[in-house]
Amino acid sequence: MKSSFGIVEWDKIEKFTGPKGLEHAKKQRKWSQEEKLTFVLQILNGKTLTEVSFPAGINHGLLSSWVHKYLTYGYNGLKNEKSGQALSKEPVMNKKLVSDTLSESEREELIRLRERNAYLEAEIAVIKKLRALRKEQEAALLKARKQRSSRNCEK
Repeated sequence: MKSSFGIVEWDKIEKFTGPKGLEHAKKQRKWSQEEKLTFVLQILNGKTLTEVSFPAGINHGLLSSWVHKYLTYGYNGLKNEKSGQALSKEPVMNKKLVSDTLSESEREELIRLRERNAYLEAEIAVIKKLRALRKEQEAALLKARKQRSSRNCEK
């Protein structure tokens, strides 16, 4: 059963990323703190692990650990730590980043708002497309009615 699960995973990876997604990575990619937060916020906004991980080429377990670290430690939990260095048990959500002009909460809010803005823009695009399709359908129905009525008049 385990081997069929691997095949299903490979199939999903190939569908999302194409054949190149199945090639072995020569070097592990380092994700920035902001990139990790973007993926985590997508999960927290209701997307599934699969919807986020496959297109980005991230392992499910890795993405799940980022979500757990974010929920436990906040934004600083997503920092790239040196290997072998464990995070402290106490949440560090209130600490500010020294080098940045934005506070941690402002940065998180900015990223959340950008994510929400992108979602709303996509929603508006879908609504516009639905309106256009509805207008096309109404125009087609009107044209069909006119053709029927002109045929009936000719008889």
